[in-house]
Amino acid sequence: MALQEELESQGNWLFRYRSLLPLTMLAAGMAVYLITIHTSGFFYSLLQPYWPTYEYTCLLVSLLGVGIRAYTVGHTPTGTSGRNTAEQVAESLNTTGIYSIVRHPLYLGNFLMWLGICLLTCDLGFILIFMLIYWLYYERIMYAEEQFLRRRFGAPYLTWAMHTPPFLPRFTAFAPPALPFSWKKVLKKEKNGIFALLLIFALFDGLRAWIQGDMHFNYLLTALAISSGIAYLILKYIKRHTQWLNEEGR
Repeated sequence: MALQEELESQGNWLFRYRSLLPLTMLAAGMAVYLITIHTSGFFYSLLQPYWPTYEYTCLLVSLLGVGIRAYTVGHTPTGTSGRNTAEQVAESLNTTGIYSIVRHPLYLGNFLMWLGICLLTCDLGFILIFMLIYWLYYERIMYAEEQFLRRRFGAPYLTWAMHTPPFLPRFTAFAPPALPFSWKKVLKKEKNGIFALLLIFALFDGLRAWIQGDMHFNYLLTALAISSGIAYLILKYIKRHTQWLNEEGR
């Protein structure tokens, strides 16, 4: 198999199982985090007097990723920017809004969400390894997606891709989104990620308090995790039993 087909094949396989990377990195990151706190690692020792502030800084990095995902999903039509895993799907080519400044905004959002969690480990080596693995993993997924879009849309895709960077935004090229923002679509599609993120931060904080034996939890993180969990259950019920979150074409 030629390298081009091999990379696309790898990318399609990774696309179907792309949820495995977050779970693997979460398990590894939690192990590193526990070791760092138990041994009072160098960077953790420096940051410990300012730990609540550092936790919130890490959370802000992750929430920036959530914001990018929400903005992306909220302005896209149905059949694009979805969570499908079986195969590539694109009923139209998004080129306005955030897609006018970066070709893969959802993966940029994912990166920032997981970077914030990785920063909690205070382990520079682990953070760099995460960046490298994320790059190698998603580079192939992005390659496979772009091969699909190239065949699906042809010249319009090539024209857009020629002027739009793949991962690092070029803000000067921004064009207003073609569709208005839909909070309903964001609530329907992104409720899982927000709840999972806040739950992970609360869990990491609880593990820190348990290992140190002081049981001084970050109660704001705990409250945010509980609140988001309640909101998740409510939205899940609404999605299953009503049509309130549905919008035509979104």
